[in-house]
Amino acid sequence: MPVTALIAAVGLGVILAGPAQADPTTSPVGGEALGAKGLVRPGDFKAPPKSKATAFLIADQETGHVLAARDAHGRYLPASTLKMLTALTLIPKLDKDLKVKPSRNAVNQEGSAVGLQPKPIYEVEDLFRALMMSSGNDAAMALAEANGGLAKTMADMNAEAKRLQANDTVAKTPSGLDKPGQSSSAYDLALIARAGLANADFRRYISTKTATFPAPKKPYQISNHNKLLWRYKGMVGVKNGWTSKAHGSFVGAATRQGHTIIVVVMRHKGYFWDEVTELLDWGFAARGKVTPVGQLVEPLPDEPPAQAAPVATATGTPGAAPPPLLDNAAAKQTGTTRTVGSLVIGGGLLFGVLWLGYGIRRRRRSRL
Repeated sequence: MPVTALIAAVGLGVILAGPAQADPTTSPVGGEALGAKGLVRPGDFKAPPKSKATAFLIADQETGHVLAARDAHGRYLPASTLKMLTALTLIPKLDKDLKVKPSRNAVNQEGSAVGLQPKPIYEVEDLFRALMMSSGNDAAMALAEANGGLAKTMADMNAEAKRLQANDTVAKTPSGLDKPGQSSSAYDLALIARAGLANADFRRYISTKTATFPAPKKPYQISNHNKLLWRYKGMVGVKNGWTSKAHGSFVGAATRQGHTIIVVVMRHKGYFWDEVTELLDWGFAARGKVTPVGQLVEPLPDEPPAQAAPVATATGTPGAAPPPLLDNAAAKQTGTTRTVGSLVIGGGLLFGVLWLGYGIRRRRRSRL
């Protein structure tokens, strides 16, 4: 897809996007227009609904087209929307049926929690549901422990962010609790959500409304914190978050008539649910009809496997070509011809030895 050029709408604080080429080495990831801090929208369609979010983005999940955005690459605290990256990173690494005993540190995590106890009664599957439905910070830490510890999990999450080209994202906690240096952007959260939606387990966790959760005495019901699962037609997920420093953040995805729209809002200081529904409606109306303002990029390809060391052949030469195959004549030899050939060769060798011995005896006699 061509990267977009910028046409400033003077005095409006709006960037209208039209098709053009840009230098990919200097442009922001996803296109030149997405480097703007103001509203970026297609010039051939009505403006998206107003939002109080400092940053937002609307994208088509199938094509990756960014339909509109504001401050797409602005780095903000992600709060619990970062749990999408935790799930996306750890789902392929952990056995869903593995039983986990959370540590005291895990069960005592501050903020939202599902109510874990330090008992070996939780399967990894339970913890992922608690993570994505109830936004359990205790579940996030328990999953990190199951993955080999906090340090390893943070390294894995940041590596996954780089693979997705979510370069604005720095993960410092598996839960999204505020920590200095932690950040993400509306663009990155859309990348992470898009990758998660392609994973069947991820999609199942984010779309589950209620589930039975284990407990030492009696299981109890947990509910998904995403209110739009009950309110918005076609809602799939994904994740909401809030802290006093991050304010409100939300990533939502909905599917209608086989098409999925992703909406991200970050640093929203008020009630964002109604705004999100309006942004989703606008996305469904605009998809396929407008010039995209940017593109959700694809993940980086897997690194090729390291080349094996050269193998020495029968001649002892490293890397030499393998010995040639037998030609047709040699391959067609019968057992009889091979036997006759062996007798002829053996007889010739015997005659040579006898002749050599005869010559030596003659020379000795001549010297006497």
